Amino acid sequence: MKEDIESWSPIARTYNPLRAGSIDGTDDKPHDQGIARAIQARYKPNKGVQGDPSRTLFIGRLSPQTTEDSLRASLSVWGLIRSTRLVRDVVTGTSKCYAFVEFYDREIAERVCHHGNHMIIDGVMVFIDWELGRTLTGWVPRRLGGGLGGKKESGQLRFGGRDRPFREPILMPAREREGRFGFKRFGGERRRRNFMRAFESDGKIRDKGRVSSERGRRTEEGEQANKARSRDVLEKEWPHQNRHNNTEDVREWKRNKDRDRERARD
Repeated sequence: MKEDIESWSPIARTYNPLRAGSIDGTDDKPHDQGIARAIQARYKPNKGVQGDPSRTLFIGRLSPQTTEDSLRASLSVWGLIRSTRLVRDVVTGTSKCYAFVEFYDREIAERVCHHGNHMIIDGVMVFIDWELGRTLTGWVPRRLGGGLGGKKESGQLRFGGRDRPFREPILMPAREREGRFGFKRFGGERRRRNFMRAFESDGKIRDKGRVSSERGRRTEEGEQANKARSRDVLEKEWPHQNRHNNTEDVREWKRNKDRDRERARD
């Protein structure tokens, strides 16, 4: 775990299906079947793919109506394009909504990757990144349970890419954790637990006002429960309803209590 945290980076340097399925890149157990399949997969890049991967970009989230010609026309404003490959279904021939575009100049490819991301093509905002199949060691594609990114609806999010980078781990060495989050040497464990409780399932810190309101609501509920218990005891001690509102009855009840105590002592 310590080595994983020390080598942590928001963008994956090498592909690991187990880490890609973790929001901070530190998981040690697969949490969905896709990760288990990706760990067992033995993927090798297609040798028939031509072109230089250092000048090839991945264009994702395309419109189903986008064609090679419309894609080339949209990206050619940046520079000369060497080749365009729109991935299609083998059986139906319909677009799978992603493509690979190779430029003649690497500097132009870098410019498109850094500044062209989220550009509009055929009325749809697209995602642009480098081709990873031949450049990222250990790469496993989405069809085998790997990949990066993904949809929340599928329940198989992958992290470590440009679209969904790793979040900074909470579990850090004690010295670094104290410096970052202000945990003191004494009472640090309690402060750490309070800090961890402030995180929701998505890793975001709760709003302070929301925490205060929840704490106040819990306190109010506890006070009401205590009052209800006291009322039950009071009614058990004084069977007659509203008897505690009568001052004379209270005095009589106290006298009887004292008399019972004296008899028990004798």
